[in-house]
Amino acid sequence: MEAPIGIFDSGIGGLTVANAIRKKLPNESLVYFGDTAHLPYGDKSPELIRHYAARIAHFLSDQGCKMIVIACNTASSHAFQTVKDVVGPNVPVINVIDPVVNEVVDRYQGKKVGIIGTKGTVDSRIYPRRIKKADASVKVASLATPLLAPMIEEGFFRNTISQSIIHNYLEKKSLSEIQALILGCTHYPLIKREVKAFYDGKVEILDSPGIVASAIAKTLKEHQLESQRKADYRFIVSDKTSSFEKSTRIFFKERISLEELRIWD
Repeated sequence: MEAPIGIFDSGIGGLTVANAIRKKLPNESLVYFGDTAHLPYGDKSPELIRHYAARIAHFLSDQGCKMIVIACNTASSHAFQTVKDVVGPNVPVINVIDPVVNEVVDRYQGKKVGIIGTKGTVDSRIYPRRIKKADASVKVASLATPLLAPMIEEGFFRNTISQSIIHNYLEKKSLSEIQALILGCTHYPLIKREVKAFYDGKVEILDSPGIVASAIAKTLKEHQLESQRKADYRFIVSDKTSSFEKSTRIFFKERISLEELRIWD
């Protein structure tokens, strides 16, 4: 029960999920791995993403993690089963897609829901396929928004530059008449305020971190894995730069120390 939860992402955007877990489950220790040497995953082949995810899953398993959270939509799309195969049946694996799909199916029957994400996530059609399989009455409109993640990583949000780019994407005809919008990238909660302002309260904005944290809490309880001790956090990246170190505060809301481990060496 006192073992840590392992979390990984292609970079540091998954820290939004780690932060949501910290708030929801303050007793849970975390081991975070950001594969900054290979980001972004959004323009990588599914085979390469599975290769990266398998190696990271082995690493987190070696750290004794009691659960693995894939805090990346692209890796969740292409490598969920791969990670499950690596860690085995006794370690729960949570991705950032299924909890959001369940939320949509529960609340938006017969309505139109939009999704914005990286090219890799949108091209996989993972959200439309899973939502349609669960409830064919939900209409899904997808739009790739490849400029948003690098824009956020560089700190360009809540300004005129980000507003212009966000508006250009959200004005696309494919997203017209939606009742809810899924922020299909763990970077995107950082621009939730700007997205909400664009829709002026007419569209509900769904971002995955809070939804995923609730799913994690439920799974831990079901498997009797809830920790009762003081939490400990470890943050690891595969390539450490000063810009990543500075950006972590954007995603985790406080200064953290990054440890570099080249697990491919």
